[in-house]
Amino acid sequence: MSEAAAARTQVEGWLVRLAGERQASPNTLSGYRRDLDKLLRFMEAQQLGDFDRLDVHAMRRFVALEHRAGLSPKSLQRLLSACRSLFRHLMREGRLDHDPALGVRGPKVHRKLPQVLDVDEAASLIEHGGDEGPLGLRDRAMLELFYSSGLRLSELCGLCWQDLDLDGGEVRVLGKGRKTRIVPVGRQAVAALRALGTREGIGPGAPVFRGRGGAPISPRTVQARLKTLALRQGSARRIHPHLLRHTFASHMLESSGDLRAVQELLGHADIATTQIYTHLDFQHLARVYDGAHPRARRK
Repeated sequence: MSEAAAARTQVEGWLVRLAGERQASPNTLSGYRRDLDKLLRFMEAQQLGDFDRLDVHAMRRFVALEHRAGLSPKSLQRLLSACRSLFRHLMREGRLDHDPALGVRGPKVHRKLPQVLDVDEAASLIEHGGDEGPLGLRDRAMLELFYSSGLRLSELCGLCWQDLDLDGGEVRVLGKGRKTRIVPVGRQAVAALRALGTREGIGPGAPVFRGRGGAPISPRTVQARLKTLALRQGSARRIHPHLLRHTFASHMLESSGDLRAVQELLGHADIATTQIYTHLDFQHLARVYDGAHPRARRK
């Protein structure tokens, strides 16, 4: 087996391990495979062959080439993260005696603050989102649950009735990394789900939100429905599932000030991911200050 083929085998072995031991999602595995394929192609072009021949200088050259090819700073950071994870695995296995990415940094990522709806916009979308047609109950329940519990799109699409405790006002969701968490469900979301369950009939293993043929609703269908509902209301905003998750997080943090609790509700592994909402909260406070303080108001 050639060195290049051996390197590819090591990558595939690591991806299989990620899928088995860490239960990484198909999307995560696909992203790692794409990123590491770039590294393997670079190694072949540079005639490096094996990972042992990689060093800091080669990795910096690799990052620079990808940057010049048009890869964004965020994508470059993800690429470096995939490489570092692979190198750590190979070092634990005794197949690599150094970390080629040690000290290698990608360009700084300027994070954009997420867009959110204000309280009135969120209420208007939900209250007028469920029309009177056959999809009305389902759409209203989806909107209520998104805003009530801050679920990811994949989490909502994968829900079964057995995951809901409507009497207790809770939902059990399977999040990233196959981690389970319990999230509260608000009173109005519970009422909307009960109405949907009465019409659909609740079977423990049945999907809460159904698409064609009774199968679980697809992410694309949810995205299309939210877009349709927003256009029907004449909203100029681009309404999508993650906007409702951002809105939930921002409103929770604004009301409670409890960053750690919001982290748990969102299912973030790293609190740094949640901290972006503190910037949103500060922007809101700054607007209030600018409009209220005598020395801040513009004449």
